Amino acid sequence: MAEVIHNRYDFVVLFDVENGNPNGDPDAGNMPRVDPETGLGLVTDVCLKRKIRNYVEAAKENEPGYRIYIKENVPLEQSDKEALTYVGIDDIKTAKKKNPDADSRLRDFMCSNFFDIRTFGAVMTTFMKGALNCGQVRGPVQLGFGRSIDPIAPQEVTLTRVAITTEEDALKKKTEMGRKFIVPYALYQAEGYISANLARKVTHFSEDDLNLLWQAIINMFENDHSAVRGNMAVRELIVFKHDSELGNAPSYKLFERVHVARKDPHTPPRSYSDYEVQVDTENMPQGVTCERKI
Repeated sequence: MAEVIHNRYDFVVLFDVENGNPNGDPDAGNMPRVDPETGLGLVTDVCLKRKIRNYVEAAKENEPGYRIYIKENVPLEQSDKEALTYVGIDDIKTAKKKNPDADSRLRDFMCSNFFDIRTFGAVMTTFMKGALNCGQVRGPVQLGFGRSIDPIAPQEVTLTRVAITTEEDALKKKTEMGRKFIVPYALYQAEGYISANLARKVTHFSEDDLNLLWQAIINMFENDHSAVRGNMAVRELIVFKHDSELGNAPSYKLFERVHVARKDPHTPPRSYSDYEVQVDTENMPQGVTCERKI
């Protein structure tokens, strides 16, 4: 296993969508998520983590140490039972009494085998039933919501379909109607945090994991294209590296150095070239460096 990270990181991701729905809201008929007070578009952290997980799963294809815990059509209990078998626990309710270090052994197994637990942490309810403290693992990497730079104007597009669902309906009509929502264009900004302290104490998130995370963020939309999402791409990954485990400056002061503005405030944006992105690297806090990875 590669060396555990020793530096704290803060990072900013800029990504955009063109004629697509970046993150539908199931409580609003799958409309793009919107802050009702400002009209700014939203993309949840859960959505972004899903893209990262999907990329790692595709890139590593169940390579040892890089499996994915939160995945489609795989019950979490299945992976939990694998850990219990490895540690030699038959009855989870009495595990703590028979094996005082069961907590740490289970946690270490899950962190060493599953990339997303090592990265984002996890709540493993199977273990919590036995009052095991390892049931909740706090990951060193955390992401916030993506928020659009400007208010978005979701549009509902009506579609016609020549394929009729039932034979009975086919006798009555030649087409069926459908709809989907799109955002003509929007640029989103999301912030993230990486704690070297939690990496050392809890999950052993390594330098190799960090490099894979950067790669996954940069490419998280490249293998996830669909008709619903339209054209989505990561445009910028701006990384602030601290030369210490606990950091040398508050995150918000570093994020404030990233300035994104529309070139023409009177024209609705329709491409990334309509924006100007500047990063203030003058007089950086001592012990902090900035790198634009895209």
